Amino acid sequence: MAANKARAEKHEADEVLSYMTFMLERASAEDVPVRRQDFARHGKTVPLFRGAADWFDRVNARSRERHVKLQHYIISSGIKEMIEATKIGKKFTKVFASSFAYDANGAAKWPALAINYTTKTQYLFRINKGSLSVHDHGLINDFVPHEDRPMPFSNIVFIGDGDTDIPCMRLVRDQGGHSIAVYQPHSSKKKERAEKLITDKRADVIAPADYSDGGRLDEIVSAIINKVAANSQVRMMVRE
Repeated sequence: MAANKARAEKHEADEVLSYMTFMLERASAEDVPVRRQDFARHGKTVPLFRGAADWFDRVNARSRERHVKLQHYIISSGIKEMIEATKIGKKFTKVFASSFAYDANGAAKWPALAINYTTKTQYLFRINKGSLSVHDHGLINDFVPHEDRPMPFSNIVFIGDGDTDIPCMRLVRDQGGHSIAVYQPHSSKKKERAEKLITDKRADVIAPADYSDGGRLDEIVSAIINKVAANSQVRMMVRE
């Protein structure tokens, strides 16, 4: 949004925080309440990519067959209440997303948390260390040996679809995990942008944002699940 970008530049403000504040100001000027339930109502109407509705149950079942414990997370600049209300909102262990503080009537009063493209990486470390509460500043800053962390980066798969995901893609890839860049199906321009992430060593692989059974993305994630299972089996054999 060009107006918000100019506003953020003028005040040297974070664009996400500026947009959330701008939203409340515009609503107030029109005497329109911004309520938690309004975000949730809109979230219920959000269309999903092909195959996404049954993606989670499918890959979860596949993981259980390989004795791999699979968890799903979202790290997004979008509105948390909206994401949680989508058809797949309950499939996630935790949703890290921008959110508002609400009064007793459920009306948004001020931005409580704004997640932008650089702060997204913080939440990868929270997942890595098992520090899932945004209020926990102890464990996230404590030194924890890599081998003692509950979610090693080597087992993390990051699926991103935009420029704001690049820092997370690079971090996961550099730490030995797997970064997948997805793009709008049938868009040659967006496919080219995704391919550049491979060239720039930001992502490991690209795929259309199609989560259907047997599709390229489905096959990639299944292969990674098999790899994690095999690595775990090798480690157990070495310890014997």
